[in-house]
Amino acid sequence: MKRVLLIVSGGIAAFKALELIRLLRKSGYGVTCVTTENAEQFVTPLSLQALSENKVFGKLFSLTDESEMGHIQLSRSADLLVVVPATANILAKAAAGIADDLASTVLLATDKPVLMAPAMNVRMWLHAATQANMKTLVSRGVHVVGPDEGAMACNEFGPGRMAEPPAILAAIEALLHPPGVLSGRHVIVTSGPTHEPIDPVRYIANRSSGRQGHAIAAALAGLGARVTLVSGPVTVPDPADVTVVRVESAREMLDACQSALPADAAVFAAAVADWRVANASDGKIKKRPGVAAPTLELVPNPDILATIAAAGPHRPRVVVGFAAETDDLLANAQAKLVRKNADFIVANDVSPETGIMGGTENAVHLISASGVEEWPRLAKHEVAQRLALKIAEALH
Repeated sequence: MKRVLLIVSGGIAAFKALELIRLLRKSGYGVTCVTTENAEQFVTPLSLQALSENKVFGKLFSLTDESEMGHIQLSRSADLLVVVPATANILAKAAAGIADDLASTVLLATDKPVLMAPAMNVRMWLHAATQANMKTLVSRGVHVVGPDEGAMACNEFGPGRMAEPPAILAAIEALLHPPGVLSGRHVIVTSGPTHEPIDPVRYIANRSSGRQGHAIAAALAGLGARVTLVSGPVTVPDPADVTVVRVESAREMLDACQSALPADAAVFAAAVADWRVANASDGKIKKRPGVAAPTLELVPNPDILATIAAAGPHRPRVVVGFAAETDDLLANAQAKLVRKNADFIVANDVSPETGIMGGTENAVHLISASGVEEWPRLAKHEVAQRLALKIAEALH
């Protein structure tokens, strides 16, 4: 999990930090907050703590805070420092190297990237001192998002309005996950159902639409990966910049996956039929008066996930399986993680009332040896983006 240290300073736009924390947590980031004394005039530490689910730090000379996590450790424990809002005062302190409170000391002590979201009155923003401070900070590698132009709380209009939380989130993601983060990596993704023939016109299948698997392939390609998408019969369009291999049965899907190796990662999102018909007919089975319905003899299909995840020289570094369950979701998924030798299991409840199987949304739990992450119900493309970032983190 990528971690963000959010420094909240004393400006009217501080209230937007609450929405930014919500967006960060929804996107799977860990968040720890540091407040200035003036920030607490606009947002309470209790609100920040409730949303971030982490302790809020505010005092430089706190014996408790220093013993639990000193300001040096605090400044370096995150992957990115974000200042929201970045007032004229904290910009000036950072540019001058002043360290007279916890927030400014953390900024001076950090060895991690820093993102500033300036917010102040238009005249303060345009003042030569502020512009000189910004130039100094940018020359040192500090990243900036905003400010926007618009109406302000002081009833003036112009540049100085803080960027909106979604724009700040986008800037954070661009810094933590650059577009080419999976460049040079090969990932195999399976998607859709398999069709197991009964005769030339009938088959055993399930309700999988392929939307989730195809969205995962698209998200991985968006991060720069070379993606081989092994797809069962679906009607959703092929993702851009992805090599698609079309198959019908589970045995064909396994063959295609093995042919695509080696790979850095493999995601098995397809809803593969567990059984196939052993006595499938070469000709159409006819219904005849007085003749009993045929008996279908079922035999197990190959276990694609377990086969590819088995230890060996060609095992991908990261293997992700899916567990579509209607009962005992977490217990079944955790058992599957161990039984299949997977690194992650994406578990979802596909009971009819959820509308997930064949639908456009998903609600998943990400299972790993580290524990269980419960994700909120999201559009399938949002689930795909979060999973792609998890894979990128695991590979790095």
